[in-house]
Amino acid sequence: MLMRTDPFREFDRLTQHVLGGTPPGTWSRPAAMPMDAYRAGDEFVACFDLPGIDPDAIEVEAERNVLTVKAERRPVQTGDEARMQVSERPFGVFSRQLLLGEGLDTARISASYDAGVLTVRVPVAETAQPRRITVTSGADRKELTT
Repeated sequence: MLMRTDPFREFDRLTQHVLGGTPPGTWSRPAAMPMDAYRAGDEFVACFDLPGIDPDAIEVEAERNVLTVKAERRPVQTGDEARMQVSERPFGVFSRQLLLGEGLDTARISASYDAGVLTVRVPVAETAQPRRITVTSGADRKELTT
């Protein structure tokens, strides 16, 4: 799996990290979300950190060989009488795109959300899995042709 990168998004993230604070994302310029990706047996697994996000606010789409994950964290509704004292958790729109290899079965992608982590599993296509090929000798080949 390869990850698409946006150098401007990474620069914005670095700048905000140095200056302190996290910029909220918008639909036109979503913020990135932390991710781990690995291969486990016959599938690729990507885990996205999305704490405090309602599962209904998460979208996972696969189009051709691009996997897109979008999520939105809305600000906490404090009510009329309450005033926010500290607000450090980022809110807004978060997005990440992964470029999937040709050997993956995008028709059988599954996703689950538990304890603030979205886990997306992409099986390796059967045609891309390793297979043993029988080696024949010259004598075996003559018997097949007669």
